[in-house]
Amino acid sequence: MRHRHAGLAACASALALFTGCALDGSQSKQKLPPVAAANPEPAQAVVAPILEMTRTLPEGDPARQAELFQSVKTEAQLSPTTSNRLKLALALATPGHGGSDPVAARRQLSELLATPETLLPVERLLALLELQQVDERLVLQTENAKLRDDASHDTHDKLQTLNKRLAAEQDENARLRKALDESQAKLDAVTHIERSINDRGTNAPHTP
Repeated sequence: MRHRHAGLAACASALALFTGCALDGSQSKQKLPPVAAANPEPAQAVVAPILEMTRTLPEGDPARQAELFQSVKTEAQLSPTTSNRLKLALALATPGHGGSDPVAARRQLSELLATPETLLPVERLLALLELQQVDERLVLQTENAKLRDDASHDTHDKLQTLNKRLAAEQDENARLRKALDESQAKLDAVTHIERSINDRGTNAPHTP
């Protein structure tokens, strides 16, 4: 999470610096008086609340997380500006809280990037970077799910094999017990016959 936030902040800062230098160089070369921009806020001021939100959202307890996420969601619904929609998309993309939804985040980021002219350069950069991370996260989730399924199937197959072996061993033991019982019965019968013959020989009258 710290790596993700640091990456967003670094990109935002780099673009803000680049934008500021470009404007200063242009004005210095043309020696024109300052002209009010369409959005008077500097890039860093635009993205700072968004970055702060993505940092604090996963850190609170579940109740605080839910409250902050609902606040971002409500703000985007009541005032669906590009910045508020981007803020909600990044909230959805942020892992570690109950409202995290990478699928919804990817959909909203794709919608925002479908009209890039409505985004400030720094907002477009953030959206592109976050969309890439969301895509990678979804790929990893899919691969993990597949590995779990494969492991589950493998475990199931092994369990079935063990159960078959156990059943076969039980059948073999039963067969051996039956054969042993039959052999013992035959041995008892032979012993009984021999004892009867011996008894008759002992009890037979002797001829003088």
